Amino acid sequence: MKNIVIDLWTGDQLDQNENPSNQPKLETYILKGDKKRPAVLICPGGGYGFLSEREAEPIAIAWNEAGYHAFILYYTIKPEMHLQPLLDASQAMCIIRENAESWHVHSDQIAVCGFSAGGHLAASLGVHWDKTYLQKEGIEIGKNKPNALILSYPVISSGDYLHQGSYTNLLGEHAKTELLHDMSLEHHVSSNTPPTFLWHTVEDESVPVENSLLFAQGLRKENVPFELHIYPKGVHGLSLATAETATDERLADAHVATWLDLCKQWLAEVFQKGV
Repeated sequence: MKNIVIDLWTGDQLDQNENPSNQPKLETYILKGDKKRPAVLICPGGGYGFLSEREAEPIAIAWNEAGYHAFILYYTIKPEMHLQPLLDASQAMCIIRENAESWHVHSDQIAVCGFSAGGHLAASLGVHWDKTYLQKEGIEIGKNKPNALILSYPVISSGDYLHQGSYTNLLGEHAKTELLHDMSLEHHVSSNTPPTFLWHTVEDESVPVENSLLFAQGLRKENVPFELHIYPKGVHGLSLATAETATDERLADAHVATWLDLCKQWLAEVFQKGV
């Protein structure tokens, strides 16, 4: 496996043992061999206040085992820098595409997979990838567009079902109404939003299930293909919902753990049909 850490805004390759949580970085989990493969860019959760290890490397390894190259985005989590995480995600996607030949990546088969607040970031990239404010050095509009979205118990809405901590960390305590609307992603789904896989649990008390339902409604309205799985039981932050990622018994659930196999089947079909 090719495992390197890249500083997003300088392009420098860093010691892979360096803590990537202080500044935005991209860590690669590139499988060996010359075979071209699809890829998944992973955005861990953490309420835009930290980055969950349980939703980072274990997810990359799981996608590697499924035959995908994987990349972990350690995005900016400094308070009130609402555009910076989205800029980080945009540049990470561009870096993957720019290196697609040498890394043996199918450049038209790159999904972004986000959890909780990382799901908000993944979905933000899915609905805002073409905005002119993302046109910065190192970012090419269009090259930053994901080919599919995978949203695990995502933060989506700043309305009645918001996760207050995520929006406070991202936008500050006194965000203007127009800014809250811009980051309430159900309002910005369009025909240019990529096909999407969503899953959530009814019992999620941190990020209400309505977040996924609202995004799915937006996708349906715009005739964007999607698959939605709502599990009746399970707390927030389940990650893979297996013993590997569980830090206590509430975070392992054999039924919820089916989400990954369902997602792999869905993604293979999306990429087989073309995007």
